[in-house]
Amino acid sequence: MTLPSRRSLAISVFIVSAAIATPSAQPLPKARVADLIKKVENGVDEFRGYLEKRGENAKARGSTPQGESRRARRGTPTETQKEVAKERKDELDDALGDLNRSTNRLRRQFDATDKWQETRVQVEQMLDDGRKINQIVARGSYGTEAARLWGVLRTGINDLARAYGLQPLAP
Repeated sequence: MTLPSRRSLAISVFIVSAAIATPSAQPLPKARVADLIKKVENGVDEFRGYLEKRGENAKARGSTPQGESRRARRGTPTETQKEVAKERKDELDDALGDLNRSTNRLRRQFDATDKWQETRVQVEQMLDDGRKINQIVARGSYGTEAARLWGVLRTGINDLARAYGLQPLAP
């Protein structure tokens, strides 16, 4: 045998052995999928809670003398800047509301069926809602804590997507 033939044979043996050793995807038990759904539900609640608390803290800081001195140094935001910030906040709030509703819908449908794979459509809707948030968070600067919380939530969504054999969200 020539060198290229041996290399081809070795590659072929490796590919065949890898295919044999790789188990086929087994469906997860319903209880495991329920845990994944709960993880996503909790992640949505944590992310939303953080953003609400962040907004309340920003309002409180803005009314203190220290907040006023910071604004004076940086300059007062223009009406356009205020409007853009409000639109971005509203867009994120709306997207989080959509994700919360699609996750709740998934939970109701999931609990009502014996075959959890039948809720694939609800998971696809949840993924679509998650993609909107992913784009919003990628475009904005919401801080490290928001990025961390979104990362945890996105991981939960992606784990659920993989359980259903769906394309996960992009990082």
